[in-house]
Amino acid sequence: MAAKHSKTVVYAAFAGNLLVTLTKFVAAWWTGSSAMLSEAIHSVVDTGNQLLLLYGLHRADLPPDEQHPLGYGRELYFWSFVVALIIFTAGAGVAFYEGVQHIANPHKIVDPHVSYIVLGLSALFEGATWWIALRQFSKMKGDVGYFEAVRRSKDPPTFIVLFEDSAALIGLAIAFIGTFAAQTFDMPVLDGVASIGISILLGGIALVLARESKGLLIGEPASRRVSEAVYAIARGAPGVERVRIIFTVHLAPDQIVVALALEFNDALTTPEIETTIDTLERRIHEAQPDVVAVFVRPQPIEPQMPSVGRFLRRRKILSDLSGLKRGSEAPPDR
Repeated sequence: MAAKHSKTVVYAAFAGNLLVTLTKFVAAWWTGSSAMLSEAIHSVVDTGNQLLLLYGLHRADLPPDEQHPLGYGRELYFWSFVVALIIFTAGAGVAFYEGVQHIANPHKIVDPHVSYIVLGLSALFEGATWWIALRQFSKMKGDVGYFEAVRRSKDPPTFIVLFEDSAALIGLAIAFIGTFAAQTFDMPVLDGVASIGISILLGGIALVLARESKGLLIGEPASRRVSEAVYAIARGAPGVERVRIIFTVHLAPDQIVVALALEFNDALTTPEIETTIDTLERRIHEAQPDVVAVFVRPQPIEPQMPSVGRFLRRRKILSDLSGLKRGSEAPPDR
C-alpha cells in the first residue's frame, strides 16, 4: 500500500516537473536570466530524480531469488540516496557555478516580464504537486510533527518529493526576488546572487535527504507499534514461556524482517515446537502484513546486561579468582 501511494506522489511530481522544466528553459533562453537558468537546471534534476525513484520502487517490488533471498527492497533506499547526491552535485553545484559566472560577468535580463509569467506558471505547477505530496505525507505521519515524521518515515519517495517541491517553491521565490531586484536597482549581479541562494537551498535539502536515506540504507528498526504487536503475538503462543525480540529491520517501506528468541516449555517435543513456530509465523504475518520474514531461535533466554555491566561483572569474577589464587599460595600462619 505504501508503495502504491508513493508511486502516485512520484508520478504527479514527474508530470509537474516536466512541464515546469520546459517552461523555465524557454524563459531562461529568452531572457538570459541566471536565476531562471538555475531554476531550469533545478527542475531537470527534480524530473530525473522522479525517474530514479520510480525505478527504485519497481526494483523494490521484485520477488526474492537465489542471489537475493530477502528480495530487492533496499534498492529503493539506495536510489533515494543517489537522488540526494544528485541534488547536491547536479543541482546545488551547477546552480552555484552559474551564479558565480553571472556575478563575474553580469548582463541585464532581457524582457523580465517573461520571467515573472514563467515563475507564476511554475509556482502553479509546483504548488499542485506539493499539495499532493503534503496530503499524502500528512496521512502517513499521524499525530507527530513533520520533522519527527520525516525522521521516523521508512518511505523516502514521499518525503523526498515533499522536500523537493518545497525547495522548488522557495527557489521560485528566490528567483523572483533576484529578478525583481536586478531590474529595479539596475544591478544584474543580483541575479547571480539569487542563483547562489538557490544553490545553498538545494545543498541544505540534499544533506537532509542524504542523512535520512543513509539511515534507511544501513537499516532502521520497525516502529514501536509493530514490535509490540509482534511481541504480544509471540508471548501468547502456546508453549512459549519467554520472548525476546532480537531485532526488527526495514528492507523497504512495506517489508520488515523480524528475529525472535523464544524459550519453549520443556514438555514440548520437537514436532510440537515446529508446529508452534509455523503457527506463530502465520499469525504475525496475518496481523502485520509488512512482516515478510520471521526468524526464530529456540533457546533459553538469559537476562541481557549492558556491555559495561558485563565488563564489571567479569572483572569482579577475575578479581575474586585472583584473590583466591593468592590466598591459596600464601604461606600458612605460624
